[in-house]
Amino acid sequence: MKVKGFKRENGTYGIRNHLVILPASVCASETAIRISNLVPGSVALPHQHGCCQIGDDLRLTIDTLIGLGKNPNVGAVLVVGLGCEGVQPSEVVEEISKTGKRVEKVIIQETGGTLGAIQEGARIAAEMARELSQQERVEFDISELVLALECGGSDPTSGIASNPSAGAASDLLIEHGGSSILSETTELIGAEHLLAKRCVDESVSNKLLKIVQDTEDRAIAMGTDLRSGQPTPGNKEGGLTTIEEKSLGCIYKAGMSPVVGVLGYAEQVRETKGLYVMDTPGQDIDSITGMLAGGAQIVVFTTGRGTPTGAPIAPVIKVTGNTLTYNKMKMNMDINAGRIIDGEATIEEIGKEIFDEMIKVANGKKTKAESLGHKEFGIYKIGTTF
Repeated sequence: MKVKGFKRENGTYGIRNHLVILPASVCASETAIRISNLVPGSVALPHQHGCCQIGDDLRLTIDTLIGLGKNPNVGAVLVVGLGCEGVQPSEVVEEISKTGKRVEKVIIQETGGTLGAIQEGARIAAEMARELSQQERVEFDISELVLALECGGSDPTSGIASNPSAGAASDLLIEHGGSSILSETTELIGAEHLLAKRCVDESVSNKLLKIVQDTEDRAIAMGTDLRSGQPTPGNKEGGLTTIEEKSLGCIYKAGMSPVVGVLGYAEQVRETKGLYVMDTPGQDIDSITGMLAGGAQIVVFTTGRGTPTGAPIAPVIKVTGNTLTYNKMKMNMDINAGRIIDGEATIEEIGKEIFDEMIKVANGKKTKAESLGHKEFGIYKIGTTF
């Protein structure tokens, strides 16, 4: 099956053609925003990280920024640095440039301060935008797509209708040779043994069980039980009482395909196609960011109570299993999987509907989150800032 997108120099394909203004640190974030405001069609990725981080925490931020720049939906990148931050702009530029796409940098301390950096950055970004505007969509096989699977604002309808439907859509993509990523390690707790049985070999199974155990251990090391925050207050109000209940509904997004690999946060999807599990937090925005840094070009986000969030560099298809939520939030929800509970459709039918919508979106149709300008963004933090 063929769709149309933008071919990148490294042989990958994007379904969007974003110009990203990427700050290396929080100190450069406002400058990046102001550059982006001057160049229509560009998108800034402001964040609060990049300085006074150490060890694995610093490395995670660096890898996430690099992964976002490498994402096939990104056609060109302007890295904005202050000049003295922990994340070195030159390293980010060097790694992203290995994809063959155009990458430039502007350093605030070397260009006359923020005003000089904004002027120089806008000049470079405008030139990049003109170059990207000349690129045309070409046909590529759907097997090149990587789907990010996310759920948030859940209620019992998520596990009954929307998550199984997303899983059916994921299975269809994998049947066509593509890949999917299941995320949110906290929402595997109590159901990890079921996924472990579906792993292609013992090493993948052991890695899956380890990321779940490590998540539990980190909470214990903080002197708390992560169940104090999971399920969230909204989940509980919607009718989910335990993390196990939430997890058993969550894993339905994985469909029935075997698990071919387990990825660290922001780790790139490998050449082997199929279903992956990524070690991400249960916080929706940070979780999506990790999968985008891993190479996902499109997101299916299920929600029972209604979550309007989108993403800055990938279209987010919103699916709700609750007809009441759909009717209250029609401007935010793309697909009503609540029709399954209403007796009007089957899981397989809604799964095919989601898959068909993925094809339309890959070919250029805007999702409701895109049309409303939702670009929520956050980077997972695993350590203390010093």
